[in-house]
Amino acid sequence: MISDEKILKTMKDALKGVSDGQAELVCESKDFQLTRFAENQIHQNMGRSDSTVWCRRIFENKIGVARTNDISSDGIKNLVSDATDIARNQKADPDFSSLVGSPKVSNETGINKSIIESTPQSRADAIAAIINTAKRQSMICAGTFENSSTSLAVVNSLGTERFGSSGEYRFTLTATSENGRSGWAQAVGSDLDEFDISEVSRRAIDKASFSGEAALIPDGQYTVILEPDAVANFMLFLGFLGFGAKTLYQKRSFMAGKIGEKIMGENITIVEDPNHPKIQYMPFDYEGITRKQVMLIENGMAKNVVSDSYFARLNETESTGNCLPPDNNYGPYPKAMVLKASTASVDEMIKSISNGIYITRFWYLNFLNPMKTLVTGYTRDGTFLIENGQITRPAVDLRVQQSMLEAFSNVAMISSEQRLIPQYGVLMLAPFMKINNFNLSQS
Repeated sequence: MISDEKILKTMKDALKGVSDGQAELVCESKDFQLTRFAENQIHQNMGRSDSTVWCRRIFENKIGVARTNDISSDGIKNLVSDATDIARNQKADPDFSSLVGSPKVSNETGINKSIIESTPQSRADAIAAIINTAKRQSMICAGTFENSSTSLAVVNSLGTERFGSSGEYRFTLTATSENGRSGWAQAVGSDLDEFDISEVSRRAIDKASFSGEAALIPDGQYTVILEPDAVANFMLFLGFLGFGAKTLYQKRSFMAGKIGEKIMGENITIVEDPNHPKIQYMPFDYEGITRKQVMLIENGMAKNVVSDSYFARLNETESTGNCLPPDNNYGPYPKAMVLKASTASVDEMIKSISNGIYITRFWYLNFLNPMKTLVTGYTRDGTFLIENGQITRPAVDLRVQQSMLEAFSNVAMISSEQRLIPQYGVLMLAPFMKINNFNLSQS
């Protein structure tokens, strides 16, 4: 990992040569260690250490962006020169006014010792124990076990100077029985000493070992229980579609014209909460602005969206610290969402259903109608029939064609248990949900 003193000094020295316009340098460095296994054996151990530096140069309303993996003093100075040339040859952006300044803060957050000390041998030992458990039940396992350390540094010509670091582990497991039935589980966190890998693995193994012939479910609307992974799938897509300031400004968001109106059930509250103790996201964004807690949905009511400085100006609001890297085209979206838990146990939720479906996760989701939040996808790795308050047998996987807003308007029960779910650089703390009138079909 790069040190804060070294990279900040190198970046500040590179900006000393900037005498006109504005300039910003962003450096993201990542150390990544991965152990991959399949067919009950480890087949890959690899590590990667890399850094990316972006430079954004501003001349009035002209913006130039360049990036490099060369973090040497000369490399970054050359990067500034390249971004300068690009900016001078760009068309002006009339909606851009200025970079933003923020306080000088360094050594924010940190990396847990357990992440730093994780080794290929320690990961292999943990995976071996899982494989031995699966073998006793004639199962085949595949998955990944990784740990990473990330640092982010931001310096600009307006005085911004920030450095932070974070670390995490991620684990996934697919267990497959002799009859081809599969179960799946995953976990993410910042402290390996608190990670119970056997408990997480047991979730996947138990699903794969569930006995009984898979039921073929007729097309229709069903009461379903979504595990947190499936709930998080919906949260992620809602974040991409509508919880960001760019789609709101362009009126492509389901939140457009609906702020202050009820768009989900009253039992739904979703918050962007980067400082939540179970999340602890990097405390500032790629502009160096402190990430803020943002109420997105409160008791079913559309309240707010996350923003960077560019779209904050256009929407006449303030940045919430959700800027992405300088060369992105997506615009801001939530990175640390929490869906508020309730009081129900999972057992209570199952017992309350006379005829329904239990869904572990969605294999994929695709947009059908973004404004109506209509998506399609398929269940996978643990779909079961619920009869008379009990999970009775596996079900053949089903196609989902569902408005997410409608689903979140039909939530009958929410669990007290939450799980931290990672997807596409977003962390989500999600509960189990019992949802009525959920659309499922065979094709």
